Order: sequence, then structure tokens, then C-alpha cells
Amino acid sequence: MTWNLTTGDCLDILPTLPAESIEACITDPPYGWTMMGSNWDRGVPGEAYWKEVLRVLKPGGWLLAFGGPRTHHRLMVAIEDAGFELKDCLCWLFGSGFPKALNLSKAIDKAAGAERKVISDNPCARPNHDHKTIWIGTKKGKEQSHPPLTAPATPEAKLWDGWHTALKPAHEPIILAMKPLDGTFAKNALTHGVAGLNVDGCRIGTNDNLNGGAYSNTDGRDRKAWSGDSRTVTGAGAFARKAEGEYVPPTGRWPANVILDEEAGKMLDEQTGILHSHGGGTSRIMGFSGGRRERPIEKRSDKGGASRFFYCAKASRAERTHKGTIENNHPTLKPLALMRWLCRLVSTPTGGTILDPFAGSGSTGVAALQEGLSFIGIELSPEYAEIARARLEDTTAKTQPEQLGLDLDQP
Repeated sequence: MTWNLTTGDCLDILPTLPAESIEACITDPPYGWTMMGSNWDRGVPGEAYWKEVLRVLKPGGWLLAFGGPRTHHRLMVAIEDAGFELKDCLCWLFGSGFPKALNLSKAIDKAAGAERKVISDNPCARPNHDHKTIWIGTKKGKEQSHPPLTAPATPEAKLWDGWHTALKPAHEPIILAMKPLDGTFAKNALTHGVAGLNVDGCRIGTNDNLNGGAYSNTDGRDRKAWSGDSRTVTGAGAFARKAEGEYVPPTGRWPANVILDEEAGKMLDEQTGILHSHGGGTSRIMGFSGGRRERPIEKRSDKGGASRFFYCAKASRAERTHKGTIENNHPTLKPLALMRWLCRLVSTPTGGTILDPFAGSGSTGVAALQEGLSFIGIELSPEYAEIARARLEDTTAKTQPEQLGLDLDQP
């Protein structure tokens, strides 16, 4: 397990990496929103970037790239034009976003030069230490005042009171693309050591009884083959069941292309309430010759909120600091739990190396190391590269090689 982080433009550094040397790429590139006035976020990386990523990936290698809801279409086109095959678009849902929209009523009053009357403090704000000023936190060490609630001052502003210019952000797309295979998946796996997604490693853990449906037998009858009439169905089209005790249920639910953060999971469960799967009794089915028969329905203990069907990433607030001294002020920081799950999804049976050409504060690299994978990162900003390097060094020091079953090579 090794890691390497280089400061510089990935278009200059990627050509120095050997062709077909990396198993997967997970990255959070610029969204083209000019985030907080940052120069690094002035455009979506074009085709040239992804051609270099394609070159260094092994055949069948995976690319997971975060995109902005308004600009991910440009990212997808660039990735596809570079030669990747688009396979899916995962959706990461989060409940921690806050609206960034223009209040039309306030804008109209401001344009008219009208002063609005303060009616109350903002209920979302909290008092400062002197209990005189309302603040909502800090931004790069500077306190930000939270505006109080005001009433419209002009008839036009009153008419447009309650109108804003955007919705609350609550999701980000994650593009899943693959470098074309060298033959079949089986041939690619044996030749290049890369193929498919690590589904079992990313199943959604559950205490529910998944031993139901056509895979189990709890009524004691022979289920090796059955039909709706006197004929017995065999072969590939048979609805074959294991005898009681023969079937081993999966370790969890099949991973979906929707991912939740903890807050979004709670919000979803509040909407749906506790759900119960069908179970017990019988169902009437049509036979192949028009006859009908009763089939028992297996009793299951499957219940809970709707979030149980999706992976829920739980983030720690400690991820915003390193050893309590270095503030991680990257504006698009992703939870390590989410990044570890993505690293595991595209990992191979023998591990492999994860590339991130837009490394930011190093979350992909930290997650890769925690999953026992090697990491190569490139970051344009010296400020964020310094934070990333500190986090990677700290992760390396804390990672126990005997727990991973690997030799821990220092970078």
C-alpha cells in the first residue's frame, strides 16, 4: 500500500504516468460554478483531461466522477467523447444542503432604494458570545452576520414576497464510466485483473430476513421443480428452489445507484414511516395450461424505513480538522464514509491503485488507504495539497499493516 501526491496541473502530470497502470479513478472535479470566486472552479474539465485518465487506466478500469447538478451534462459528454463507456449515474442525496437563492422581494426593495422594517431575529441564527450580534458561523476565520427577518417595504416587493430563484441543493450526481474491455469481462479479469463491481463488498447491511421468495423452502415440500399443472418445468426456465436449509441468504441488500447521507436517511424514514414486507398466507398463481394453484408465501421479518434499501454514509465532524490544528476549509469536502464505499465498489480482488487527478484536500486518498488500496493524487492548489498531504501522512501512520494483511510501504 503506497501513496503519492503531486502538486500541479493534472494535464502536465498525467502524461508522465505509465499507460494502463491504474485500476480505477475516483475524483471530484471542478463543477464550473466559480465556487466562492475560486480560480480552480472556473470550468468543467474537458475531453483532454479524460483522455489522459483513459490512457492510464487498465482495460475495464472504472471512473467515478462527481458532477454538479447544473453542469454534469458537460462532464458526461467530455468523458464519453474521451472514449469511456457511460454505465450509470449514481445519485448522492444529502440533507445538509442550504438554499443559495436570491430573495426577489428583497431585490425589488433594494432596487427601489426602500428600507425594510426588521420584524424579528432570524430563527436559524444563534447568538454570538456577547449575545448582541447574530452569527451563522465562520468562513475562513471571518464571522458572517445572519440577516434578520424583514417585511416588504413596497407594494411590488409585497407582491413578490416568498419568491426565490433556486431550490435547496440535496443531491449530486456521480458518473460511473468504464474504459472499454479487452474482450469479455471474464477475459479482461484474467488478463488485466480488472472487471466488474465489488457488489458483495458493498451490500447494504441488514438484520432483516432475506431468506424468502423463490430461494427458500419453509413448508417442507419438494421445491426442486414445480409447475401450474401436471407438467414439470425443468432446465434453465425452471423455477427451481433449494431444499430447506440448502440456501444461504445474501449478506445484505444489493447496492443501489442511490446513496444517502445520514440526514437524508432520517428525512426519508420520516416521510415513509416503518414499512413491513408482505409475508405469510398464500397466493393464487396461473398454471402453464390455465390451471390455478395456491402457493405459500414465505413469512419474513423485513421492516423499517425506506432508507434501509440504500447505503447511508455517516460523516464525522472531525473530518473538517486535522489533529485539531489544520482546518480543512475545502468547500466541496466529501464524507470519508462515502468515499470508502466508492473505493470498495471499484476495487479488485487483489486491491489496486486509485487515481484522483483533482485531489482537493485528499479525501479520496485517505479513503483508499483506509480500504487497503494504493493512491496517486494530483492537486493544483498548494493550499489544498498541503492539507491533503497532512491527512495522508496521518492516515499512513495510523494504518496497521497487520490488520490489512499487507506490507506498509512508506511513500
